[in-house]
Amino acid sequence: MKRSLKDLANRRVHFIGVGGAGMSGLARIMASEGIHVSGSDIKESSVLTALQTIGVEIKVGHDFANVVGADFVVYSSAIDSENSELVAARAQQIPQLTRAEALAILMSESKSVAVAGTHGKTTTTSMLTVAIQSCGEDPSFAIGGILKASGSNAHKGTGEFFIAEADESDGSFVEYHPFGAIVTNIEHDHVDFFKTPESVILAFEDFVGTISPDGFLVYCADDKGAKALGENVTRCKTISYGVDPSADLHVDQIDLIPAGSRARVLWRGRSIGHLELQTPGHHNLLNAAAALAAGLALGLPAAQLIGGLSTFRGTGRRFELRGQVHGIRVIDDYGHHPTEIDVTLTAANRYATDGRVLVIFQPHRYSRTRAFAKEFAHALEKADQTWVLEVYGSSEKQIPGVSGQSITKLMKNGIYEPNFMAVVASVVAEANPGDVILTLGAGDVSSLGPIIIEALTARFNN
Repeated sequence: MKRSLKDLANRRVHFIGVGGAGMSGLARIMASEGIHVSGSDIKESSVLTALQTIGVEIKVGHDFANVVGADFVVYSSAIDSENSELVAARAQQIPQLTRAEALAILMSESKSVAVAGTHGKTTTTSMLTVAIQSCGEDPSFAIGGILKASGSNAHKGTGEFFIAEADESDGSFVEYHPFGAIVTNIEHDHVDFFKTPESVILAFEDFVGTISPDGFLVYCADDKGAKALGENVTRCKTISYGVDPSADLHVDQIDLIPAGSRARVLWRGRSIGHLELQTPGHHNLLNAAAALAAGLALGLPAAQLIGGLSTFRGTGRRFELRGQVHGIRVIDDYGHHPTEIDVTLTAANRYATDGRVLVIFQPHRYSRTRAFAKEFAHALEKADQTWVLEVYGSSEKQIPGVSGQSITKLMKNGIYEPNFMAVVASVVAEANPGDVILTLGAGDVSSLGPIIIEALTARFNN
């Protein structure tokens, strides 16, 4: 049954796992719509505190009593099917919405753009949001990370556009039915859900099949999977971007500098300006090109879009500078797939200039570690030294024989160290002025950033 915002008016919507990056954003937007929102999570966090300040009822811990009186319950794929609140919702016949279904309802009354791809979704969604804002628009947005410009991951705007990150991990992005879409790349990941590379491709084919016939698909001509997908789309207008000279939006005269990049942009053979980015890496140049192409497809002016992209200062946990002590910079990044790690370390080596890159990597999910151990090892060899923590299992059960050591035994410069404090002590003792320390992974490895900074300060102040 397809629902609309009217169905949620004067109703109470309860979020299970409301502290998650995606769920908290939806709760924030629904609260902005005047909907009665409640939510629960397993532990307290700054995210829950922020939601409370805008009127969301928060419960710490999962309990069947939390859903009593709710009219709808929203849950994500990270929630176990036997979660007490989900079980209670089924027993009480309370309508249940997946996170994707809830986001689709919020998007349904706007001209929406869904940003998909195996890598780069969060940054590209953030870039497009900032670029559109620079055109004097106030778009709604829902992003899987914190947009530094606003300090938030979601916003209910007053304009006609809704920009949403479209997560493919469980195939649910087919719910969105956007006006337009971006596909940055297609690669095998989320191996717990997608058993084969072909199943990932089929999911993306289903996704682009939901785009409005009056809308558009922006795809990367430099990526084999995205290009094959885009070239076969007849449902709507297509726009390609990339270094490939045949791309509709072509970037050339590329200059990659330690803390950013520059490039000329040609729109169907005609120069429309130069991108000047504050985010490093060739991959971020492509992300910006995707955002620019989508902005042009929406009919917005090139000069203002390019100007907005030049002001983009990044997204939380995407090559985020956490601090600097005695010339040692501490960076945090969400990269958790071998391809993401490869491009991140390429950027990190350029950023470090003459210094070394010291990595603390936390593998995310046992299934991904088992499937890509060799690829992880190869990508991490780009660092001067890597400490690998134990696998962050998320909601996944441990697979016998799979651990962080599955990766380090294939490396020349890898050290397996499951103890967080031992890792901090080792990397702080090893670091010298000019080095870059990079905490890397999708789990809780990011919590080490402030601890490393404190330990570095103590070392150099003694």
